[in-house]
Amino acid sequence: MKRITTLRAALLLAFAAGAGAGAANAAPDVKVALIAGKTGQLEAYAKETEIGFMMGLEYLTGGKMEINGRKIKVIVKDDQGKPDLGRTLLAEAYGDDKVDLAVGTTSSGSALAMLPVAKEYKKVLIVEPAVADEITGAKWNKYIFRTARNSMQDALAAASTLKSGSVAFLAQDYAFGRDAIKAGKEALAATGSKVKVVHEEYAPAASTDFTAPTQRLFDALKDKPQPRILSIVWAGPNPMNKIADMQPGRYGIALAPGGNLLPVMKTWKAYAGTEGTIYYYYGFPKNKMNDWFVAEHMKRYKAPPDMFTAGGMAAAGAVVAALQKVPSANSEQLVTAMEGLSFETPKGTMTFRKEDHQALQPMYHFRIKKDQKNEWDLLELVREIPATELPLPVKNKR
Repeated sequence: MKRITTLRAALLLAFAAGAGAGAANAAPDVKVALIAGKTGQLEAYAKETEIGFMMGLEYLTGGKMEINGRKIKVIVKDDQGKPDLGRTLLAEAYGDDKVDLAVGTTSSGSALAMLPVAKEYKKVLIVEPAVADEITGAKWNKYIFRTARNSMQDALAAASTLKSGSVAFLAQDYAFGRDAIKAGKEALAATGSKVKVVHEEYAPAASTDFTAPTQRLFDALKDKPQPRILSIVWAGPNPMNKIADMQPGRYGIALAPGGNLLPVMKTWKAYAGTEGTIYYYYGFPKNKMNDWFVAEHMKRYKAPPDMFTAGGMAAAGAVVAALQKVPSANSEQLVTAMEGLSFETPKGTMTFRKEDHQALQPMYHFRIKKDQKNEWDLLELVREIPATELPLPVKNKR
């Protein structure tokens, strides 16, 4: 009996040793931090980004959520759109959570605060969806990559639709708005447009009454050469309806909204024929990834994917492509591999430009539909604007 007991114990010890060796040899998880402003003014954008990012990882890994045998662990953090908190959470992700790389964030102000943290920890940060030009411009460092479009790409797309006449701008009075208008003026010059900028108005981000700034814009435009365009650059609930209620048409003024969230654009049906430019609209790209994305999103959420959902999926595309190149997730090797890296997104192939790590990508010229077949049938495509037609300047100090 003693011999049998001893043998049984030896077998158990051998099994335990084998199991321990197997656990020790198991590949560690790939840890990715996703930082987003999930509470605050831009929470809708942040929630879309998270959904798109997780769907992107699912699609690109065939549902396995692993790369080269390493499970992907996503750690989500809410910076509430606050720069100080964004900076703290990224340091926490790199230092305490030991993430291999990070993605974020929603607010340009918070994203700018995070850039030095990536440099300090020498870890990759993929910026999505913040758009301020300084992110890949004056405040950039080599660990920063951006899948989101920047303000200049937005502006160049809009400028490509304006050939002559007069334009005035309305934007929010913070980093995103001011950066966008600066880019807008530079884009008009870069594209050789003969449009003259006659006025700029900046309103508080949380504004609900646009009467005074709108009247100043009307007064500035009403006697200027036609066509007279009032360009609206706004994050969050768009003021176009309130401005339209003030009847710009009596001054011969046309509104030119930038693309917005689907629930916002649903309220624009009365302005059929109005044209603008947009980063993504679910019905425009024609590729296998977008087909899956739209169908699966409709199935799960009873609505098509939105701009920031697509952005989240684009960021996932960059993460997967980078880690396929560098399975170890070594930061310096990632930086080298990601310069010039092409990766798949719902918009098609994007490429990180070597000079500033900005993703080069197409944009879309749209027209609001007159005959809308259902609640999400909002826009028609005038033209896809390829990345080759967007002369994006390099603005960093590399």
